[in-house]
Amino acid sequence: MADGIINVYKEKGYTSHDVVAKMRGILKQKKIGHTGTLDPMAEGVLPVCLGNGTKLCDLLADRTKTYRAVLLLGLETDTQDTTGVTLAEYPVAVTEEEVKAAVLSFLGDYDQVPPMYSALKVDGKKLYELARAGREVERKARPVKILDISVEEIALPRVTMTVSCTKGTYIRTLCYDIGRKLGCGGCMESLLRTRVGQFELKDSLTLSEIEKRRDDGGLADHILAVDAVFLEYPALTMKEEFDKLVHNGNPFYRNQAEGDSPAQDSPVRVYDSQGRFIGIYALDREKNVLKPQKVFLGGNK
Repeated sequence: MADGIINVYKEKGYTSHDVVAKMRGILKQKKIGHTGTLDPMAEGVLPVCLGNGTKLCDLLADRTKTYRAVLLLGLETDTQDTTGVTLAEYPVAVTEEEVKAAVLSFLGDYDQVPPMYSALKVDGKKLYELARAGREVERKARPVKILDISVEEIALPRVTMTVSCTKGTYIRTLCYDIGRKLGCGGCMESLLRTRVGQFELKDSLTLSEIEKRRDDGGLADHILAVDAVFLEYPALTMKEEFDKLVHNGNPFYRNQAEGDSPAQDSPVRVYDSQGRFIGIYALDREKNVLKPQKVFLGGNK
């Protein structure tokens, strides 16, 4: 069974769940998970976790993401993208300067109302299920953050933007909100995710490329080891006589491991004496021991 993370290029028309199902068939293993959904019309980077790496799914879903989006002004739809039913059309009588100013005004903290066509739940029901049943419910605005936003090209009524943002940001809704601010409406015409944390577009592989590398024996070179996600943390290696502590998920004293002393409050990567990655540990100040925070038990064997 493969353990780690593979950078998949999700193509248009596939859901994130479709990608996972196809990866299970390609790799002949069940323990596979994705790290946050991409709409079927969107494409680009989708880190997929394998084996023990599936414990990283939630963590990677929290990482900063970067997108290239095309905003189509003058059109509003029920899905906030061009796959939806048209709700309204407006003339686009704005200048390039007005477009740039409206786009850049969303930089920073931003309260965003999630779209009805989303997987968020209200009273136990997914919003898109309610939307398909013809119901619209009130949604509370959620705080998100646009870390960086720039206009790459303006060819009205289209505006190409690059956006870096925090978890939970809907680029469809950002396009809708920019259109509203300009007074002419807008929706998302296309979306390409170019980065999730350390995973970049240039390193991603399509499903057919993954299948080819499986057949030619080169796929292992494209599977990132679990511990590579945590390289910013200092590393400790257990002394052999204390391996049993970490193999059983127990805390240990600092002098039972070798390596640089971590900075105060810094998590650490812990390896057994054979160099196998155990997990992420943090200092318990009261007991003066390092306690497990996330255990992978040799996830990079």
